[in-house]
Amino acid sequence: MWRWIHLALFVAVTVYAVYLFVHVVYTRYLFMRLGKPSQDPPNRRERIRAVLVNVFGQRKLFKDAKSGVFHFILFYSFFIIQAGLIELIGKGFVRGYEYPLGAGHKVFSLVQEWTVFLMLLAVLYAAYRRYGEKLTRLQWKRDGKAAFVYIALTVLTVSIFLALGFERVMLAREPDFVHAPFSGVVTALFAGIGETAGAVLFYVFWWVHMLTVYSFMVFVPQSKQAHELFAIFNVFFKKPEPAGRLRKIDFEDEGAEELGVGKIEDFTRRQLIDLYACVECGRCTAMCPATGSGKTLSPMHLILKLRDHLTEKGAAVTSRTPWMPAFAMANAAANRIALGQARPAENMIGDVITEDELWACTTCRNCEDQCPVMNEHVDKIVDMRRYLVLTQGSMPSDAARALQNIERQFNPWGLNRNDRVKWREGMEDIVKTVQEKPDFEFLFWVGSMGSFDNRAQKVARSFARLMHRAGVSFAILGNEERSSGDTARRLGNEYLFQELCLQNIEIFRKYNVKKIVTIDPHAFNTFKNEYPEFGFEAEVLHHTQLLADLVRSGRLKPAKEVRERVAYHDSCYLGRYNNIYDAPRDILREIPGVELKEMRRNRENALCCGAGGGRMWIEEREGRRMNAVRTEMALETGPTVIGSNCPYCLTMLTDGTKALGAEDRVAALDVAEILERSLD
Repeated sequence: MWRWIHLALFVAVTVYAVYLFVHVVYTRYLFMRLGKPSQDPPNRRERIRAVLVNVFGQRKLFKDAKSGVFHFILFYSFFIIQAGLIELIGKGFVRGYEYPLGAGHKVFSLVQEWTVFLMLLAVLYAAYRRYGEKLTRLQWKRDGKAAFVYIALTVLTVSIFLALGFERVMLAREPDFVHAPFSGVVTALFAGIGETAGAVLFYVFWWVHMLTVYSFMVFVPQSKQAHELFAIFNVFFKKPEPAGRLRKIDFEDEGAEELGVGKIEDFTRRQLIDLYACVECGRCTAMCPATGSGKTLSPMHLILKLRDHLTEKGAAVTSRTPWMPAFAMANAAANRIALGQARPAENMIGDVITEDELWACTTCRNCEDQCPVMNEHVDKIVDMRRYLVLTQGSMPSDAARALQNIERQFNPWGLNRNDRVKWREGMEDIVKTVQEKPDFEFLFWVGSMGSFDNRAQKVARSFARLMHRAGVSFAILGNEERSSGDTARRLGNEYLFQELCLQNIEIFRKYNVKKIVTIDPHAFNTFKNEYPEFGFEAEVLHHTQLLADLVRSGRLKPAKEVRERVAYHDSCYLGRYNNIYDAPRDILREIPGVELKEMRRNRENALCCGAGGGRMWIEEREGRRMNAVRTEMALETGPTVIGSNCPYCLTMLTDGTKALGAEDRVAALDVAEILERSLD
């Protein structure tokens, strides 16, 4: 009778737990279906590669080596112990059951025991990092869910050793310290309690293990552990385009009533997977320049608030059972309380996400680079900016002024467009326009900064002299040059961007442009990654790439000693967006006397200067100035020069040295300017 009761109870609990699990997962699937269909190309080979590298290879996790190691153990332990779980279930119904592996079962037992032990150590270390080490990025939430995860996984692992140990007592077997070392300790400690007591304790801990497994299974899709289910899909379905390309708006779609994303349903389904894939690890927020300088934006909280908003809205719209909406909404309400929200939101922008949060973003992609499940924060922020700008006409006055100036004069200051070529005065014999030199090889895109900003003009002149000295055939558009459209697009005015893009492409084709070189990483990214979607492709180089090639080939030979300690700053749009880190450093290493210093945050972890995403034209009225924070990091290295590769960064770092009273002892220079100093 006991066996039948035991079996019936197990079947009932299993069926109910599986039903709850499937039901909750299915509701999340329905919630994500509220979004718009994605039109991404299949590209299966690249998607599978991304899953292998980032899910099974855990590449992003190892950006934090400590977390990476214990998460790697947890990840693979989970798969390995599933084989042991099936055998353990069998042991609950067949006395002494084992997989029919013969002598190989001892090896299986050894692997299982050590795997469970390593998993237990990883769980305990994870708990220590949160509660003992008090890792800052993990301290934002106090709702007990994290504690439940640690407790559940600890019970899960310890109950395996106890169940297996008491099974050997029940079967009157000797402990096997070689192939079952940890459960063997349990067997040895309780060998004298007798077979009956051993059997009772075996079934007690067998049921403890099973109930913990099922409880955790139902808990997973309703918590941050949902990433265990959705992360692999998130990585597989991530946008296949280059990181530097934003989603295009089709202005020919006459059925579109609103432009941009003003409702959660306006995001694509691919974008909504991000919300449930979030690990809540805080890596994105820990690296965010806006958060770090005291702005309201936190990339992780932005994702979580959108997730809870989707859960509330989805529960009300798609649920099929009367109790599920209350359950889902209660879960979302708990998260709302943790995030400081008082009531369910009606409007996504305003009630869920504030405009200040959206305008604080510099689009630096540090959040996306850090995210272990490859969430895409920037696209969502720009999509919501588009709604504010194109549908509501709401934006900071500084941004509105910059967009109006770009529209009228093709530069953010509103300076006379016919003065764009004035920067070359006195250099007309070196710098010629495309009309004056139609057989050019490279089009030198000077950009608005190089054309109008007094400081950036020096960089443009320096780079032009270097190209001339190396014998590079180049020309400029002169007064025909317009804005690349990067600022307009990142500020949310997609219509203005597309208008500028098509106008520029027409000019490029008019002069048969095949190669472009620019001192502006933002224009570099736009031409390289975004213009191809509109029908134009060319070889696009950043000026540090071209200079590195010229130095490498011997066409430029730095010989004069430049005795400077250079703290080099990686710009976001050259580094994280386009993975170019070595070219500028290669140039600096070739210059005699230069001592290259790396900042605390460098390469892909480099902190944004604060100018990206149109922030160059928006006054910072909240928290500290981002450029001051970045300049402090540079000054920590004791430099005489802060090296840059971007006119925006150069301006921000120059202002930073002034704000910190260091301009007399530390100069901010472009790599091209430092290189020119080394030439005879």
